Amino acid sequence: MKSIAKPFIEYGPIVVFFIFFFKTGEIQGAIVPLMLAAVVAMVLSYIVEKKIPPMLLFSSILILIFGFLTVALDDPWFIKFKVTFVNFIFASILLIGLYFKKPLLKNLMGSSLKLNDSAWFKLTYRWAIFFLFLAICNEIVYRNFSDTVWVNFKLFGIMGLSLLFILSQVMFIQKNMQE
Repeated sequence: MKSIAKPFIEYGPIVVFFIFFFKTGEIQGAIVPLMLAAVVAMVLSYIVEKKIPPMLLFSSILILIFGFLTVALDDPWFIKFKVTFVNFIFASILLIGLYFKKPLLKNLMGSSLKLNDSAWFKLTYRWAIFFLFLAICNEIVYRNFSDTVWVNFKLFGIMGLSLLFILSQVMFIQKNMQE
């Protein structure tokens, strides 16, 4: 997606959630705006690009499902657990791919990174473990800390941990790059 709408489509729903959470002081007060923003992001993506990227579709469907459960049952556990669920799904998909001798990261990133097969397996395994780590961190944070701490962790903590993880892989990738 190469348009001015891209940041709004990609980050709009999380920004809306963050704004409404801090405006209302509660997760339930931010869920309906999050759900609406996810739908708007999909519609905007379709209008601008004539398609909805798979990750946007996947995340929006989960926002709608877990958001509906949060609102209908008046329990923020569902939207908090969504983060664990998504990271566990990503880890599982990568690990299942490795079990079947298919480093699935190569399918996603192979056009931008030229690595040998051994490196693809190692990088895929590392990402799978990282996604499990994020799932565990989310469980620890939402179960033991306030909603405000969890929202900040969801936005800044996961982003920061992801950036650190990506940076930690740069030397491995450079070492295994092929001409």
